[in-house]
Amino acid sequence: MRSSEEGRAWLAEVPRLVRECAEEWSLELEDPFPYAYASLALPAGNAVLKIAFPDRESQHEGDALEAWAGEGAVRLLARDRERHALLLERCRPGTSLRSLDPGAALDVAMRLLPRLWIPADEPFRPLAEEAAWWISYLPDRWDAAGRQFDRRFVDAAVRALEELTPTQGEQVLLHQDLHGDNVLRAEREPWLVIDPKPLVGEREFGVAPLVRSFELGHSRRDVVRRLDRLSSALGLDRERARLWTIGQTVAWSVGSEYPVTHIETVRWLLEG
Repeated sequence: MRSSEEGRAWLAEVPRLVRECAEEWSLELEDPFPYAYASLALPAGNAVLKIAFPDRESQHEGDALEAWAGEGAVRLLARDRERHALLLERCRPGTSLRSLDPGAALDVAMRLLPRLWIPADEPFRPLAEEAAWWISYLPDRWDAAGRQFDRRFVDAAVRALEELTPTQGEQVLLHQDLHGDNVLRAEREPWLVIDPKPLVGEREFGVAPLVRSFELGHSRRDVVRRLDRLSSALGLDRERARLWTIGQTVAWSVGSEYPVTHIETVRWLLEG
């Protein structure tokens, strides 16, 4: 966050935003959760104050939570659009899905995903638009980053995205960052989803973050098993799910803290 001018400017504003939100919603704030990356999340009794960096992916997080209305996801209690602030239901005890055996964790995810896949359109960004954006920047950013990986990975991702985008099935609301750390143990339901980065697209895309979720095991066997189980249990086209995972994983490897891990996943998926 401190590496960009926009990030530094936002960080400088965060203390003011926190004070104003605490006053607006009469919150007694506790120490922030340590694991937030592009946001600040502070517990406040049975709620959580989340102030997000205003980036592309989190733009409609509040809208997604509002659309789900607590069905499999944390409830949105209040929002302040100007401050990019959300007041959310708090998950207690809040341990993540990675605390389970990988097989049991995948069972939980497979029960949650269909509940999130509801019909939606505005204001959410279409997957087709997001894929076109990835295609527009991937080759140049890949080369500029001086990747130590073979160029075939980005070429495979672009081909996959170009092939999949115009041939999608039914459009539903998707959580494009639903990995093992974004599902938390709760009280209202056993498990609830947090931190959506919503898009509208076909269901096969919706399993991509779980297929590459290294929190649930990182080996060729683990990745292929997740792909197989998710596709079979949810009635998805396995090949389309495989290709969407390749496309998004390469796109998200640019600027990621885990580029090697992501490209290993892509390598295994390219092998079938």
